[in-house]
Amino acid sequence: MGIVGPDPAVAAVRLAVRRALATVEAGDLVLVACSGGADSLALAGALAFEAARSGHQAGGVTVDHGLQDGSAERAAAVVGILTGLGLEPAEVRTVTVGSEGGVEAAARTARYEALDAAAAGHRAAAVLLGHTLDDQAETVLLGLARGSGARSLAGMPAVSGIYRRPLLELGRDLTRRACLAMGLTPWDDPHNQDHAFARARVRGDVLPALEKGLGPGITAALARTARMLRDDADALDAWAAETQAAEDEPGAVRALGVRALAGLPRAVRTRVLHRTAIEAGSPPGTLAAVHVDAVDALVTAWRGQSYVDLPGRVRVWRRYEKLLFGPSETPRKD
Repeated sequence: MGIVGPDPAVAAVRLAVRRALATVEAGDLVLVACSGGADSLALAGALAFEAARSGHQAGGVTVDHGLQDGSAERAAAVVGILTGLGLEPAEVRTVTVGSEGGVEAAARTARYEALDAAAAGHRAAAVLLGHTLDDQAETVLLGLARGSGARSLAGMPAVSGIYRRPLLELGRDLTRRACLAMGLTPWDDPHNQDHAFARARVRGDVLPALEKGLGPGITAALARTARMLRDDADALDAWAAETQAAEDEPGAVRALGVRALAGLPRAVRTRVLHRTAIEAGSPPGTLAAVHVDAVDALVTAWRGQSYVDLPGRVRVWRRYEKLLFGPSETPRKD
């Protein structure tokens, strides 16, 4: 009788994790962020298997957002599963979710802060996240609904700092099959079906409607579009970064040359304006395309406009051949 290999779903998840571990030095600690759902649970099982063979240390962390009754007990149960898989350290990080930007955004912010702290506390070289092909497609549709630019439509990167997303090429149905094959029972978060949340509406209504109306393969096509847009966005961002940087002026003011800006393609120019606004103190999460468009008009449609106010109490105005970014209370000398 021939040697029987692992279930194909398990093999696919393990291969994805093996590739992610190849980017981390052997002997370093890798953490998996695990909610107990099928995606992150399959990822945890694969990490435990692969790390034992690659020479990496492997641990896990679950974040208790405190948004549901029994969340502490659920988090403790997840830690028990992680420990049972042989992951060490395995711990709960409890967070307080604020309200800024809505519950979804606030929970995401609190979660990443907790994961950052866990990684720093344990000196982890990488943190694995269980986002799948389906999550990527949902992210693209959410960005499209917001009227976002190419960077938002590019979805989630496979690698971002210490974070790795090994499962972006794998579907959600596959991770569930992998869990069952590994004898792991996933937890289904009620929030994933709660249509009060935009992502749940996309997951439960929008994507199925697109699949029904346009045919199968929409999820994979959206994820493929994100991958191509990410390549384009990376190239344009690199071009913007290579252009002349803003100069410092008195009073915490940043200055850009109008003539040089006007000579750039719009896709590059707006990226330069966006970068400079953030450098001047405008929060990235609230600085929107409409704000950048208004600043761009100071360059391309100059009719003597006085100024543009941006989130974070940043004001932009034009003086002679310079575009100036400074605090909103900065006196202007026209």
